Amino acid sequence: MRRREFLGALGSAAASWPLAARAQQAERVRRIGVLMGFAEEDEVWQAYLASFRSSLKDLGWIEGRNVRFDYRFAGDNPERTRAAAVELVALAPDLIFVSTNPVLSAAMEATRTIPIVFTWVSDSVGSGYVASLARPGGNVTGFHNFEPAFGGKWLEILKEIAPAVQRVAVLHVPDISANLALLRATETASKTLGLTIVPTAARNADDVERVLTAFAQEPGGGLIVTPSPLTGTRRDVIIGMAGKLGLPAIYSFGFYSASGGLVSYGLDQLELVRGAASYVDRILRGANVGELPVQLPTKYPLVINLKTAKALGLKIPESFLLRADEVIE
Repeated sequence: MRRREFLGALGSAAASWPLAARAQQAERVRRIGVLMGFAEEDEVWQAYLASFRSSLKDLGWIEGRNVRFDYRFAGDNPERTRAAAVELVALAPDLIFVSTNPVLSAAMEATRTIPIVFTWVSDSVGSGYVASLARPGGNVTGFHNFEPAFGGKWLEILKEIAPAVQRVAVLHVPDISANLALLRATETASKTLGLTIVPTAARNADDVERVLTAFAQEPGGGLIVTPSPLTGTRRDVIIGMAGKLGLPAIYSFGFYSASGGLVSYGLDQLELVRGAASYVDRILRGANVGELPVQLPTKYPLVINLKTAKALGLKIPESFLLRADEVIE
């Protein structure tokens, strides 16, 4: 081979090496641990995870080709949550995707190095998960549910659609600091609305039935249901108790109203999980998790269930119906 031909061949080969290396790297199977604070058979959360996988697929992550998922569903059981977090960390995933404050707490106890992307988490700064929303630092970032001030907004909406309400139970899990922050916000807002807030703590389904039954012994009651693995997993129990006890109730997500809850004002959780998938993609491609800002919701759908309103004897103002994003007949 003449010298010129040899150098040309050598240059062509060298140019092809980076392409081959990138192709090989792209096909390396990445491992994503998924830890959910809900029951595996819950259709709402299966749709949630289906949206997550679909969004990642659109971004080039194909299950069975360059990504695999390891799932753990902890429900509302704290011990199971901690054990599942340890199990996932032992698998050495490239990233862990989590939902809810208790699950994030468990994951952070299990690892301070593996990147964690969260959704369904409130008050991440106040809960000590991140240093700031703009620059989380550490190994955690994600997409928020609510800031504490939302508790006051729920109270305003409840008073608007059920003006006879004078006492409001705030159903919360006392071990979740974000739930306590929402409770404090309702107590602050209640002073201008002339309402009495009754902190109503529960850690399991039996607690829910007991505390709501006790609260409903006096008239003029209403209910705010804060977001948590307990209230999400046991939503049918809570909605059923609210109806049985005649308690107008407001919830944090539209799926509560779809399940028979009176009214919900929160965020679009499928939009939330699509955003989380974009962060997972960026981290798997080399982004620093601690430099990706925690994102706040941009849309807060208002949903009213008129069938439930009728059963409670409520006449919903026309102005409210016009504002609603969805009216369930």
